[in-house]
Amino acid sequence: MFPIIPANSATGSGNKEGIFGFGNDGSPGVVTATTNLVSDTGVVSTDVTGVGTARRFLQGCEYGEDKGIFAYGYYNPTGVVSMSNLVSNAGVVATDVTGVGTARRSLGACNYSGSRDKGIFGFGYGTGHVGMTNLVSNGGVIATDVTAVGTARSYPAACEYGGDKGIFGFGINASGNTDITNLVSNAGVIASDVTGVGTARNNLAACGYGFDKGIFGFGHDGSNNVSMTNLVSNAGVVASDVTGVGTARSALAACEYGEDKGIFSFGNSDATNLVSNTGVVATDVTQVGTTRTELGACSFN
Repeated sequence: MFPIIPANSATGSGNKEGIFGFGNDGSPGVVTATTNLVSDTGVVSTDVTGVGTARRFLQGCEYGEDKGIFAYGYYNPTGVVSMSNLVSNAGVVATDVTGVGTARRSLGACNYSGSRDKGIFGFGYGTGHVGMTNLVSNGGVIATDVTAVGTARSYPAACEYGGDKGIFGFGINASGNTDITNLVSNAGVIASDVTGVGTARNNLAACGYGFDKGIFGFGHDGSNNVSMTNLVSNAGVVASDVTGVGTARSALAACEYGEDKGIFSFGNSDATNLVSNTGVVATDVTQVGTTRTELGACSFN
């Protein structure tokens, strides 16, 4: 008998579709709960009326092999929150779930575990830069805070690598932009800081590609928006800068699609850039949907 391998296992496929959600629509202080689905060919759909509290500076990741979750964020007049919204394997966003963990914004999140069925939210900004993490079970339940490991910072990005692990990278702390990375084991344990490779920056995005690799892209280097990318090997090693393709921007989001490819979209431009299964970023495609910043994204199905 051959072993039965779950559809989205480390040796199997990734998710086929993705979703971008929430964010600031460009007007000062105006936030939305709008979502846009991504097909298995990387086509972004028109706006879907949002479900859940409109907010920005949140993040999303996968859980349960084929579902997703958006969590945390910021909106006026409440400020930072810890609420979450589950995403079904059909891309339907559920109503708010009362949050668990320290309310914060501008954090990172990614998938981990051998079955690709769990997630982790980490870092961010509450009353200051923080480094705690919160694990997400394969049922979409967010756990209480785990004591911080690594430099507290906000505006990092995170993605999967190695089929069952994750990585948080870059961000900003009290001293300015960083290129620090922290690996996540297949048990959801965060490792100590690794000296960064690549241009220090914040407000970037990241996603997986090629089943077992990842890519960080775009962001703000402290002076300007940039379009450079940094590939992540299947051993979690971050490569040096690759000259950017596409419009330089920050405050964007990224997710997987088509099982082994990725997509960067939204932010402070109207461009979308597809990522091939070898990590090559394509030229700009005109974005579909309301241009907005400070949103989240994840894959599903």
